[in-house]
Amino acid sequence: MSIRRIRVIDLETSGDAATDVCEIGWQDVVSIEGGPWQVNDERGALFVNPGRPITPETMAIHHILDAFVADAPFWRDIAPTVLQPQDGVIALAAHRAAFEQRYCTPRLTGGAPWICTWKSALRVWPKLEGFSNQMLRYQRMPEGLVHEIGLPAHRAMPDAYVTAHHLRDMLNETSAEQLIAWSKLPGLLPRVRSGPERGKAWEQISLDALDELARDRDIDTRFSAEQELKRRGEATPQAPKPKAQQSLF
Repeated sequence: MSIRRIRVIDLETSGDAATDVCEIGWQDVVSIEGGPWQVNDERGALFVNPGRPITPETMAIHHILDAFVADAPFWRDIAPTVLQPQDGVIALAAHRAAFEQRYCTPRLTGGAPWICTWKSALRVWPKLEGFSNQMLRYQRMPEGLVHEIGLPAHRAMPDAYVTAHHLRDMLNETSAEQLIAWSKLPGLLPRVRSGPERGKAWEQISLDALDELARDRDIDTRFSAEQELKRRGEATPQAPKPKAQQSLF
């Protein structure tokens, strides 16, 4: 039997260091014999010992206590068992996958490609109001999503379970290969998200404003403005050279 598998990953962490993971959750999305993609029963979560106390700031988000992880395995030992399942995967996925990729390094993943469901949602459903995992959940109300399994939010398995339903629906609209390709690029924002032009679609923005946005510090804003300039057949402006006494902030 031919099965294509993508494993959705979600992490809860205790800080920014490479091993500061305190929980990993997963949910598989599969296509059997070339059939439609579906969310199956392969899901779970494991506590991880980050090797140091969990900060109050992160504890306030996920409510994982030091006592929960005291006897858990370390990240380097447990990560490959989840990120490299025995039957293999064609990709790993996460919502805003850049965060998970900070901890799930190629050494731990076996070099699997990634799908970012946030970047993909911007492309597949650009008319939606918001693109956070939970906003997508309640705007779209994905078929088959069991409300209770997707709770509590900000815990690894429930969040991976919710993300998997978004991924399933994307995969049934476009290919995994396309989602992987989009995920390697900055996010293509459907609207300007900050500044005087906030909330406007890119086609509504003047050329002068687009030139400014194409120099923005935010990579997704720059990329989105550049794509609109290219659509109009305009040259992409070069970033200005820093002034000799430019202040740092």
